[in-house]
Amino acid sequence: MGVNPEEVDCLILSHAHIDHSGLIPKLVKDGFAGKIYCTPATKELTAVLLDDSAGIQENEVKYENKRRAQEGQPYLEPLYTTEDAMIAVDHFVAVEYGEWFTIDENIQLMYTDAGHIIGSAAVHLIINENGKTQRFTFSGDVGRYRDVILKSPAEFPQADHIILESTYGNSLHDMATTTPDQLLQWINKACIQKKGKLIIPAFSVGRTQEILFALNQLELERRLPELDYFVDSPLSVDATQIVKRFPRYFNKTIQKILESDSDPFGFKGLKFVKTVDESKMLNFRNGPFVIISASGMADAGRVKHHISNNIESSRNTILFTGYCEPRSIGGKLMKGQKEIKIYGVVHEVNAEIGSIRSMSAHGDYEDLSQFLACQDPRQVKRLFLVHGEYEVQQAFKLRLAKKGFSDIEIPELHAEIGLG
Repeated sequence: MGVNPEEVDCLILSHAHIDHSGLIPKLVKDGFAGKIYCTPATKELTAVLLDDSAGIQENEVKYENKRRAQEGQPYLEPLYTTEDAMIAVDHFVAVEYGEWFTIDENIQLMYTDAGHIIGSAAVHLIINENGKTQRFTFSGDVGRYRDVILKSPAEFPQADHIILESTYGNSLHDMATTTPDQLLQWINKACIQKKGKLIIPAFSVGRTQEILFALNQLELERRLPELDYFVDSPLSVDATQIVKRFPRYFNKTIQKILESDSDPFGFKGLKFVKTVDESKMLNFRNGPFVIISASGMADAGRVKHHISNNIESSRNTILFTGYCEPRSIGGKLMKGQKEIKIYGVVHEVNAEIGSIRSMSAHGDYEDLSQFLACQDPRQVKRLFLVHGEYEVQQAFKLRLAKKGFSDIEIPELHAEIGLG
């Protein structure tokens, strides 16, 4: 991790997504004994995400150890277990948006809404050290200013130092076609024309709810084809219920819809798959129908099995709905790879591969620039770009320099930088 967990006093979590929260149980397991601060929604979501993550690790290690036993190799251990995840959640402390919270006599914390997923936050710190006060901001993951469900990212106090995500720092999202229209095009092509299965890898938190909302909109407009729509992920089911418990985080459009539609994530034909046996049966059932399943990059979870069982048929379609890390299964398929190895078996890619990049919960470079618009660049001593590919960060650095930010750095992993 680059740090000794026993020496860490506290952890400040921006949001629940597993690329931000996923090592928390290992941190606790290896000796961290402090408090973990997050928003109330993040506390609930992270609890179910970490439990799911631990279960996936336990199952995959069990599968791998069967192979190792046959080859006489030593057994592997998961990074952490479901019990470790439960213990870690006991360290969580919920902090509301927009309130300065005293961590200790030298550190104050405030969260502002980042608009990325329910409960996501930008982190703001006032740190007093050796008689000097410094203002520090970490963006977390910045959402979009035209998000269909969530409020826009909030303005935040002037900072001296900013750590900013840069996932889409060199691109703009396609706004020419709405998400419901794009989904309808793919449903018609994959299910109505080809009579096949449309498999949609989708992150359980954020993306799944956005897809369900878009399908609900199509039904309200009487445009949704009469098919079965399976959400095959217990985590997605749990996450959707948590999202529904925080309507105060929804934007004005959703608030208005709630006045006439009590469930903006439900519609005719929607079925939730909970058991493993029910999930397996989908592989023996002929299309047409739609499967929405985690994970979004297809590297874990039930969707990985669905892709493995359906990717060789040209009748089927796999539709990605956001960023995929280049080395992930999703990343390889989106690059046009003709063969893919899943669970040790090489498959020919005959299924159609599609993507809807406009659904990303990450802001593009205009969103990121708008996020920074509340800041006076002359007062920002240093701006650090993280959470992005290096070439993207280089392009975004040039764009930010034109906006007046003078000291922009792209730090390396585990770099230690003094904030003088």
